[in-house]
Amino acid sequence: MLSHLLIKNYALIEHLELKPDAQFNIVTGETGAGKSIMLGAIGLLLGNRADTKTLYNESEKCIIEGTFDMAGFYIKNIFEEEELDYESLCILRREISQSGKSRAFINDTPVTLETLRKIASQLMDIHSQHDSILLGSNEYQLQIIDTYAQCHNKLVEYQEKYRTYKKLQDAYQQLQIEADQNKKEFDFNNFQLEELVKAKLKPDEQEQQEKELNILEHAEEVKLRLKTVYESLNNSEQSILSVLQSTVSSLAPIANYSPDYQQYKDRIQSCLLELKDVSRDIESEEDNIELDGQKIVDIQDRLNLLYKLHQKHAVKSNGELLEIQAILEEKVSKVLNLSENLSAAKERVSKAFDAATTVADSLSKVRQKILAEIEKRVIGLLIELGIPNAILKIQHQNIQLNSEGMDQIIFLFSANKGVTPRQLKDVASGGEFSRLMLAIKYVLSDKRSLPTIIFDEIDTGISGEVAIKVGKMMREMAESIQVIAITHLHQIAGRGSSHFFVYKDNSSAKTVSRIKQLSQDERIIEIAKMIGGENPSESSIHSAIEILGIAH
Repeated sequence: MLSHLLIKNYALIEHLELKPDAQFNIVTGETGAGKSIMLGAIGLLLGNRADTKTLYNESEKCIIEGTFDMAGFYIKNIFEEEELDYESLCILRREISQSGKSRAFINDTPVTLETLRKIASQLMDIHSQHDSILLGSNEYQLQIIDTYAQCHNKLVEYQEKYRTYKKLQDAYQQLQIEADQNKKEFDFNNFQLEELVKAKLKPDEQEQQEKELNILEHAEEVKLRLKTVYESLNNSEQSILSVLQSTVSSLAPIANYSPDYQQYKDRIQSCLLELKDVSRDIESEEDNIELDGQKIVDIQDRLNLLYKLHQKHAVKSNGELLEIQAILEEKVSKVLNLSENLSAAKERVSKAFDAATTVADSLSKVRQKILAEIEKRVIGLLIELGIPNAILKIQHQNIQLNSEGMDQIIFLFSANKGVTPRQLKDVASGGEFSRLMLAIKYVLSDKRSLPTIIFDEIDTGISGEVAIKVGKMMREMAESIQVIAITHLHQIAGRGSSHFFVYKDNSSAKTVSRIKQLSQDERIIEIAKMIGGENPSESSIHSAIEILGIAH
């Protein structure tokens, strides 16, 4: 319910605060005093368009803020859909800057106007004499059926199944798109993969091949020089190894005379041993070097292939080529397994669709079961409200699954004898439509908590006993929902649990619209004026007291 309303700098309203109670709130006032202005401000909370012409003071921004107590409402799922934190106390705010720029907030979180409309429409319903948008909507008519049938849990269960189905369907469609794209690329990818697989790549092969080629291309020179070095170390008359051996032999007799001599001998002995090892390695290396022209050609061919692949794939190493090969293997494998993957995905979609359809069918049966009961109750109320020939037919037909199930609901209405019922937007006059809305809201009021309902002059075109009945019905509705009624009829005003009076304040240079909550005595006078005019008689005052007595 609406627990607090703040309006700042809007039209004729400089600053207005309203704290309606949880039951039946009456709003009265002279024509042009600002009741419609207040409704216009509330309309901004519902997402209506605004511009700078709405500013009372053009140098300041306009702020409309409504605080709602949502305890008992079934709208948490909408907050989750919009990725908003849910709390039982919700603050909607709309700001219009001096430049005309509009901003919307829910619990201080900036939101789009569409999100604001979506949330606000679940919290507050402004119904005026000429407002047929809500009740004329097939979606809203379906909400009426669900509220009366009290099938919220069944609807939530269905919507979970439906979301799963849609998610799997989207995944299947995406897989099909990828499949089509992969099929187009398959031949090219497969050709490239076969080329890389055939090359039998090894990570460090290029470096090893280049090293071996460099040696083979200079094999004759390398072999000659290694042999020369070996001969110098071993086979000449004054070979290095023989000279070192002779040196060691010369030092051996005096090594015991001094540690220094022993050290010289040991060091030269160490060099001798190292050079012997080097000599053996050089001999082995020289023996292994081949003068193989064919091997040179083979390695050059292999390296040319590697260089060509590097250039083709814009890489610099075999390691990078192997990474590309792995990616191509995955793409080719995905296409080769495509039929199996698509078949499995399609099966998942089919099972999810069947699961959603089963719950949707169950939900549909619950909905259809209460259609005749709603028709009967609403028609009975319309007769009491002065439409004796009222006919309401609720048409049902099955449609493809959507987020609300498989049902389309259409309300068909006729207020006159012999006239075929048609859709509401085509047949209901303002007064008839208002009474129809009131009757529907009345039958829903004991089913579950509904948004705050604001009736804007719903009493137009009625009087006498019908007005008394309307007031009684509103009072009964207010026992389970919050009702705010703007009225000109004393029969309705006297039924309120709270009474607010809108008036113009001309005490300053610029007219200001204000509102105040009336005390018991002030209510008596105000209702007496509604009965007998600006200067009510004693009889009107007594009638007002009597009416208020009925209300309490």
